[in-house]
Amino acid sequence: MTSPTHEQGRPSRTRWPRLLAPALVAGGVAFALVSWSPAQQPGRGGPGGEAGPAPVVVAPADTRDINVFVTALGTVTPLASVTVRSRVDGQLMSVRFAEGQMVKAGELLAEIDPRPFRVQLDQAQGQMARDQALLANARIDLERYRTLLKQDSIAEQQVAGQESLVRQYEGTVKLDQAQIDNARLQLVYARITAPIAGRLGLRQVDPGNIVHASDANGLVVITRLQPIGVVFAIPQDSLPAVLKRLHAGARLPVDAFGREDTTKLASGALLAVDNQIDPATGTVKLKAEFRNEDLRLFPNQFVNVRMLIDTLHGVTTVPASAVQRGTQGMYLFVVKPDNTVVLRPVKLGPSEADRSAVLSGVAPGDLVVVDGTDRLRNGAKVAPTTREAARAAPANPATPRRQRGTRRAPSDS
Repeated sequence: MTSPTHEQGRPSRTRWPRLLAPALVAGGVAFALVSWSPAQQPGRGGPGGEAGPAPVVVAPADTRDINVFVTALGTVTPLASVTVRSRVDGQLMSVRFAEGQMVKAGELLAEIDPRPFRVQLDQAQGQMARDQALLANARIDLERYRTLLKQDSIAEQQVAGQESLVRQYEGTVKLDQAQIDNARLQLVYARITAPIAGRLGLRQVDPGNIVHASDANGLVVITRLQPIGVVFAIPQDSLPAVLKRLHAGARLPVDAFGREDTTKLASGALLAVDNQIDPATGTVKLKAEFRNEDLRLFPNQFVNVRMLIDTLHGVTTVPASAVQRGTQGMYLFVVKPDNTVVLRPVKLGPSEADRSAVLSGVAPGDLVVVDGTDRLRNGAKVAPTTREAARAAPANPATPRRQRGTRRAPSDS
């Protein structure tokens, strides 16, 4: 049995790897630092440390027309939506429509039992026939009384009383005629027709039920889809430009896009502007109208709205990718004839597609850097090329490796 003193005095074999590993790591790091010379670091032009030209993609500033748009989130709203209700009380005998059907104005939708209204019509017509006979008899008596009055055979008061009776029967006949017209109207109301053209919703009442004119749900809802409206809100700062164009009689085009803002759903025009600004949001509501011929807009659908409010003619534009944002504001790099870049602060105008209007800082024809600006500095040397040339050039497998900082093996010479 080995004594404790002997175990402490002789290192164990298992401790040698733990002591050797740190030494190997330290030696490897030292070797790497010695072999990694500045001339071999990426981004260096050579032994002197001079920076080489940075490859950049450039594009010229040009002059073109720029459209000024206002964008907003809108809700598709039908220009008309009607709940079809019965205008008379009675039993629903038949339903002549299918749910979701497109109907025209005046098309028959349902029928109420017409028999009670026909009975009322017959009663009113009979009452009128009786009263017309009484009126005719009273008029004959009136003519006879007037003849007798001329012969001084009756009192004038009796003639006056007969004249009053004739007028009374005339009023009764008019009342009877109104009762007849009302009964005929009830028969018309027993046939429920579509008040507007549009798409029907789901049926609310089944045939056989007793319906009333006071029913809240009605029979069905008709929504007009062609044309259809879109309600959206714009900032109050954009309102003067919109009103200026409207007062000048201009038609403001409005486009509706899907939720991803890439698919164009429909094109229309501004229809109306609300009469007040919402003080809580500082916006004003607008309504646009779309013909919706292909029915791509549906009530209560959310869409992205883009409205053209103005067009700037002959402005200087640059690719949107050339514009950079810094602590001092917006800027871009312009390539000079000696292939050096200069940083130019710019004042931007509106943007359209991939072009941005530049109000100051760049002139038409200036070459601006659109790709490769991440490592540029004012006065840096560059190797400019165009996007077309960059796409056509064959890929160089060595260049990406150097840009990623891949080390080269040290030379033996």
